Amino acid sequence: MPRKVVQGPIRDKEKTKQKLLAAVGKILRVKGYAGLKVSKIAAVAGFDKKLIYEYFGSTDKLIDEYIKSQDYWSKFSPNIEEEVQVGKGKEALTQGILMQFESLKKNKELQKIILWELSESKPILKNILKQREDVGANLFENVTDPYFGEDATSFRALLALIVAGVYYLNLFPAYNGTEFCGLDMRTTEGRAEIEKVIVELIDNAYKKKAAQ
Repeated sequence: MPRKVVQGPIRDKEKTKQKLLAAVGKILRVKGYAGLKVSKIAAVAGFDKKLIYEYFGSTDKLIDEYIKSQDYWSKFSPNIEEEVQVGKGKEALTQGILMQFESLKKNKELQKIILWELSESKPILKNILKQREDVGANLFENVTDPYFGEDATSFRALLALIVAGVYYLNLFPAYNGTEFCGLDMRTTEGRAEIEKVIVELIDNAYKKKAAQ
């Protein structure tokens, strides 16, 4: 007769970590960043707060990991070896910005994170900003700068305005629900106009450089 294997309560570490990360997102969405306290996170996740220290080391490291999981640009990584071919980076860059424009509309937690970045100075926020800049530096130095040459800085400035617009045009209607420059960012038509201009601006910059 086979022996019975009696199993006691087994903690699924990965599942527990995901629940703790999800708790951060829920609190951020409902209460904002002011609600991200260790006791509150543990209570929402349904675990003892000591698991936060056991699995993440600290509350800040838990929040940092959550922010990384939500931040679009920290995860954006085109195939640099392929894109480094002259002019080839345009497609990856354009699609990356368009996807961020759409992603930010749906991701309420990321909206809260960006607002948090604008209103407070904290090491965990500086860390995610640095990661974004590192992704951008990789893209610029290996893909766009070699193509634009002496105009590389001007192209970076163009992208800065575009990305800043992507952020603001999603944050503004999310909290005020009004039109911006006569365009309603809550409608498919209004957003399509912005997407069309993003494509045109990047395309025109590449065409202008190619014509020189």
